[in-house]
Amino acid sequence: MAHPAPSQTPQDAVAAYKRLLAAIIDRRPSGTRQRLATALAKNRSFVSQITNPAYPTPIPTSHLAQVFEVCHFSAAERQEFTRLYARAHPKKMLAEKPSRAAPAVELPDLGDETKNKKLHGLVSAFVRDIARLIEDEREKGKRR
Repeated sequence: MAHPAPSQTPQDAVAAYKRLLAAIIDRRPSGTRQRLATALAKNRSFVSQITNPAYPTPIPTSHLAQVFEVCHFSAAERQEFTRLYARAHPKKMLAEKPSRAAPAVELPDLGDETKNKKLHGLVSAFVRDIARLIEDEREKGKRR
């Protein structure tokens, strides 16, 4: 993506990252805007304002991690968005990678400690296997 001219106004800079966000959301499955509104605890009109380049409403920094997560930004999309966001809001500091809390999975109490331990072990092994599969795919992608 071309770098904007130095004479770019703050409104132009905000519009640039909003255009990118709108394009990313448009490539995602239907319902993404609603999921984003729900994740941000806002209504859909707020999502419309933060994704429409015509509105000057900036995206609050505190919402960025959820935007990246819900919209499934790729590494390249996140890097470009962060660059544009930093240009629009040079005094705001952005984390390179938003911190992610590990999601909690609440398992049912099976009424028997042995069964509970076995269930915990099965679920833990399943999650480790998924993580290993994802890591293997990432490594394959790096070698290409």
